[in-house]
Amino acid sequence: MDLNGARLAIPEIENPIEDGWTLPAGWYADERVWELERERIFATGWQYAGRTEQVRTHGSFFVSRAGHIPVVVVRDREGTLRGFVNVCRHRGHPVASGEGCRETLQCPYHAWTYDLDGSLRRAPRAEREPGFDPTQLSLRPVSVDSWGPFVFVNPDPRANALADTLGELPELIAASGVEVDDLRFHSHHEWEVKSNWKVAIENFLECYHCPVAHPGFAKLIDVDPDAYLLTVNASYSSQVGRIRESALAGNGKAPYVPRGAVTQAQYHFIWPTTTISIEVGPMNVAIERWVPTGLRTTAEVTDYFFGEDVSEEQVQEVIEFGTQVGEEDLALCESVQSGLDSRAVPQGRLMRESEQLIHDFQRKVVAALDLS
Repeated sequence: MDLNGARLAIPEIENPIEDGWTLPAGWYADERVWELERERIFATGWQYAGRTEQVRTHGSFFVSRAGHIPVVVVRDREGTLRGFVNVCRHRGHPVASGEGCRETLQCPYHAWTYDLDGSLRRAPRAEREPGFDPTQLSLRPVSVDSWGPFVFVNPDPRANALADTLGELPELIAASGVEVDDLRFHSHHEWEVKSNWKVAIENFLECYHCPVAHPGFAKLIDVDPDAYLLTVNASYSSQVGRIRESALAGNGKAPYVPRGAVTQAQYHFIWPTTTISIEVGPMNVAIERWVPTGLRTTAEVTDYFFGEDVSEEQVQEVIEFGTQVGEEDLALCESVQSGLDSRAVPQGRLMRESEQLIHDFQRKVVAALDLS
């Protein structure tokens, strides 16, 4: 159904998703599917937005996106973390840009000025407008919360707590050898993925392609299906891989020698658009938000964190490894999008055991769009 209650004629699911068939190829570049996703997926889920260090002091702020929705996160005068839709209530211009520290948030278009609690403090010439009520024109609030150095937002101001979405994920990550409170931000990276956001997420969610498409990865991590563990939870899913003995021996074939406290590679997906990659070796986390920028384009926005005592040499080894795998994936996603756009194969067939995380993701997409 669309926003006015009329039925949207989107490509039908001819073969059941429950039986292992994929989403229809048409769902990866269809304006009608895209509109439903904006309303029912991106506007209702917890998504990584930025770093707690960016809003450490009173008046500090940064801008981000939750799917298609621009947001601004601020620390108000009382020290409370707040989040708002970064759209002026006057004519729709973004109120803030970048990051910094301010006493107020002022729209650069007509100088409508908002307090750090979102309330409209001043609108030039408002006194000339009969019935103008600033109390009805506050910035739209969003839910905001943090976990360790990570700030998450949910455009739904009535969303369930972030902790409910994370579930046991913090404990699982701690068991890998990573203490998130000990992490330090290192660098920020962005890539353009020339595919629909679902193609990019689905590529992340399986290592069935790793032996063929990521030979360096397969020399570092044991990708045998009996060693590479997959788990599905209500709001997140996980992949856990162990180090190959040959990589520990430093025989020169692996991309780097995984020295450090992290003995399990872990790759986690938090519905709907956040991923966490933890490589073996030194304490490290790459947390990504996947921002849909169009029907066939997605921005992969990555923040790298490392333990305080990790050397710059080790940092660069991990980043170069992640970059190599990432560039291989960019090419794969673009090729998959091209194949889907042909519509020559209306639905694919998943390998249910090896691609169970994709199966779970696609079931979540179907459930969220609620086409009944």
